[in-house]
Amino acid sequence: MNTISTNSARKHMRVKNWILIASACATLAVAHTQAQAVEAAAVPASKQTTAGRYLDAREAYALKQKLGAKAFFVDVRTRYEVSYVGMPTVADANIAYVEHPDDAPWDDKAGRFKLEVNSDFGPDLARRMAAKGLGKGDVVIVMCRSGDRSARAATLLTQLGYSNVFSVVDGFEGDIATSGPKQGQRVVNGWKNADLPWSYKLDKERMTMPKL
Repeated sequence: MNTISTNSARKHMRVKNWILIASACATLAVAHTQAQAVEAAAVPASKQTTAGRYLDAREAYALKQKLGAKAFFVDVRTRYEVSYVGMPTVADANIAYVEHPDDAPWDDKAGRFKLEVNSDFGPDLARRMAAKGLGKGDVVIVMCRSGDRSARAATLLTQLGYSNVFSVVDGFEGDIATSGPKQGQRVVNGWKNADLPWSYKLDKERMTMPKL
């Protein structure tokens, strides 16, 4: 092969590689754009995040299925919630954003025992993501019971430098029905009501162990 032919072949290969790279980047960008089907303007104030990136439960499942190990799905409910209510089978970890301390007093305003922010939430997430080869630029899907705590956790992660954090606005159990025969029950939306995969059986490796 002469010099002209060799240079032409190399140029063709470089162009082909750039096309492949551009295509891959475009595919990822489309995945992120398509993921955010929930309009920010429709999200209640208590569920809004700094980044303004939202998914409903079905979209969260679809995005996790699409990206697989390239996305980290964290359930931020308490240990007691996942123990007695169940947990998505596709979640990579349960890291509580807030927890009930052993001596938790009663919170009159909230009508429950007081919750305290888990100071190890950010560090624990970083450790688990690093173990999977993921960093602050990768997709993080955050889910709680119904979208309030996941919003606060997502905002914290944005403050910590994570750039692709999505909050699941309807959470695991969904919103409360305000009328009808099931008024007061969480039957409106959410992971369980959408018949997405979940289980009462938990994987110890995905759980956050209490500090002794």
